Amino acid sequence: MMEIQATITGMVLAGGRARRMGGGDKGLIEFAGKPLISYALSALSPIVTQVLINANRNHDLYASFGYPVVSDHSADFDGPLSGILSCMEYSTSQYLLTVPCDCPLITERSLARMIGQMKNSDFNCFVASDGDRLHPVFLLLDCDLAESLRIYLQQGGRKIDTWLYQHRLCEVDFSDQPEIFRNINTPEELAVLENEYLD
Repeated sequence: MMEIQATITGMVLAGGRARRMGGGDKGLIEFAGKPLISYALSALSPIVTQVLINANRNHDLYASFGYPVVSDHSADFDGPLSGILSCMEYSTSQYLLTVPCDCPLITERSLARMIGQMKNSDFNCFVASDGDRLHPVFLLLDCDLAESLRIYLQQGGRKIDTWLYQHRLCEVDFSDQPEIFRNINTPEELAVLENEYLD
């Protein structure tokens, strides 16, 4: 596992507009006393060789976490694939492991399951599934797919699933722990999940 981890850069997606949160920068909103992004960073950092933060505003605040901040090439908030491409191009690793900034229940152990699927595998992209649906911002990608992704975006593509199915895709089963994908999109969801977390 250690040899595989040495080939992986982790990235946290924190580049969205967060409209349903009133436009606030979601990764910096506090959850149980800590910025949301800190939970993703804590899960990622022990199992990858490098960590990147994809953000399109508040760069200085994100840089204070101690990791490089990489913006989308476009200033149009084109969605997670745009941030993923920027980080694939910035990274010097063979693989990129992506997680969103708004799922505070994600753990190092869960992400290690994604990495474990790579062993003796012919797939070049891995996506988390809760047994009912995919969670396509939880991804492990071969950075050789960067050119394919660049073309897809240039052609106006934005849906992650559509692009993923063009490649050798492995769905990683998390049906035993679907709660890790609970994300925060609204102040109400923040309050509910925080109360449960602290209970």
